[in-house]
Amino acid sequence: MRRRRRWLPIVHPHEGRRLPAELRAENVGRLAEACPGGLRDAAFSDLLRRIDQGPILAGNRVDLFVRGDEAFGAMCDAIAEARFEVLLESYILKDDGTGRAFGDRLAEAAARGVAVKVLADFFGSFATHSRFWSLMRRRGIHVRLFNPLFPHLLLQPFRDHRKILVVDRQIGFTGGMNIADEYGSARGGSRHGPWRDTQARVEGPAAWEMAVVFSEAWRRSGGSIALEPLEGNPEGGVRILTLDSRPGRGHGETAAALAAIVAAARRRVWITNAYFAPRQGAVDMLGKAAARGIDVRLLLPGRSDVPLVRHAGHGYYRRLLELGVRVFEYRAAILHAKTLVADDEVSVVGSTNLDFRSFHFNAECNLVILDEEVGRTFSAAFENDLANAEEATIARWRRRPWFHALADGAARLLAPVL
Repeated sequence: MRRRRRWLPIVHPHEGRRLPAELRAENVGRLAEACPGGLRDAAFSDLLRRIDQGPILAGNRVDLFVRGDEAFGAMCDAIAEARFEVLLESYILKDDGTGRAFGDRLAEAAARGVAVKVLADFFGSFATHSRFWSLMRRRGIHVRLFNPLFPHLLLQPFRDHRKILVVDRQIGFTGGMNIADEYGSARGGSRHGPWRDTQARVEGPAAWEMAVVFSEAWRRSGGSIALEPLEGNPEGGVRILTLDSRPGRGHGETAAALAAIVAAARRRVWITNAYFAPRQGAVDMLGKAAARGIDVRLLLPGRSDVPLVRHAGHGYYRRLLELGVRVFEYRAAILHAKTLVADDEVSVVGSTNLDFRSFHFNAECNLVILDEEVGRTFSAAFENDLANAEEATIARWRRRPWFHALADGAARLLAPVL
């Protein structure tokens, strides 16, 4: 008989860990490229485990949502079926129609005796009225705000950017969607309708891992939560590595895991990202993959709620195009998704943007999904989005107005503080 595995409820990687030099983002490509079977090779899975130190848990089921109304409907359905616990962590939780609908479902769960814990970022949810939080508390919901202005004045640069919902430690949701009308209601977003975003529903052991991630921020916000170890040796289903970070823990591992995926790819790497203001090393990494003959594509916003970051991203377009990376701008609505799919074998979905904040100041959570069927779903979504995108070519980029080029260059200089 196989020996049962036991995973303790602790976050990975541990705080203070020093990532070995050969596993850092700038070096790990050599190890990833050496995996004989690319992303499907067992050696690649072992490399991910070495980078993050966390388990790749099998036995999961994954559903993908690219429409906010459908994602929010599934999330509210899960809350309605909760038996003992609901954990919600969101950078933005607004007191609009969507936020109030979630508040009602959470209150109904609390009235049934379900333990309901809600953690929202103070800065991200700054526009939410205090009476909204007070009403939640009166309805039996435990509410905390991450890094409020007082007494955490010196911690204001550090934000909780995660988007996590976990129900009964068995069903979890994460992606780019905050709890607000713009992600799932025609009343919000742009004149073109709701923002384009991606959310994943996970059923299985990976949801327990997401509860562990939630517990870290909840405790750092003054709350308490008890988690039991995860026991078992699931087989089959979808394999998932939960890749999370916060200041002082995990940012280097997140960068290294993404670099390893790009380096191990054999056919294509398709990336969708809402706020693109990367380090030069990331640009060089994508260019190196393109030089190997990999089909590297970036799908970025054609319009943005933060135009300065969009201009900062424009400052990298010419170099990317010269390196052979194809760049597309999504035009149908504001693009807010953060996903990656490589060779239909590995997919990434979560809250991390390719900007300075996500890799230095924010707490983030992403799922690395190792499954071909799920990968094909991500690829199909990417191809559908390309139908509403315009490709940036070197010739067209050189013809853009001089004042646009000037704004791009100036914004790029500000990229480290955006």
